[in-house]
Amino acid sequence: MPQAKRSIVIDRPIDEVFAFFTNAANDKKWRPAVKEIEPQGPPAVGSTIHQIIAGPGGRRIPADIEVTGYEPTSLYAFKVTAGPVRPIGEYRFGLAHSGTEVTFSLSAQVTGLKKLFMSGPVQKSLDGEMQSLDTAKRLLERG
Repeated sequence: MPQAKRSIVIDRPIDEVFAFFTNAANDKKWRPAVKEIEPQGPPAVGSTIHQIIAGPGGRRIPADIEVTGYEPTSLYAFKVTAGPVRPIGEYRFGLAHSGTEVTFSLSAQVTGLKKLFMSGPVQKSLDGEMQSLDTAKRLLERG
């Protein structure tokens, strides 16, 4: 099963970091695969976010999201509800010596023939999401 997890410390207050990651409008600034994103209301458990991501060959892939966990300043969790692969993920936020520690984890259940053909590309995509945390950190620390 493709999966990835990464922690990063961002030198900003926890409420500011949480607000950045839970505002879907920010995703296009730090997640290069996102081509369209539109929340269907404020972030809360059960709320949905319409999302289109870049796929192989520049193909546009639906990857709508449902928020499955929302605890201000500590947890933001989701599951993808559209598209060929439907990862689950979560951000956990905690106080760190010099700001806020963000731990981001993603996993995707890939079965059957998809497992043979898609496990590698899906893992690469999850790893790319982890690398994108560096861009979020730069944006937040610039203010």
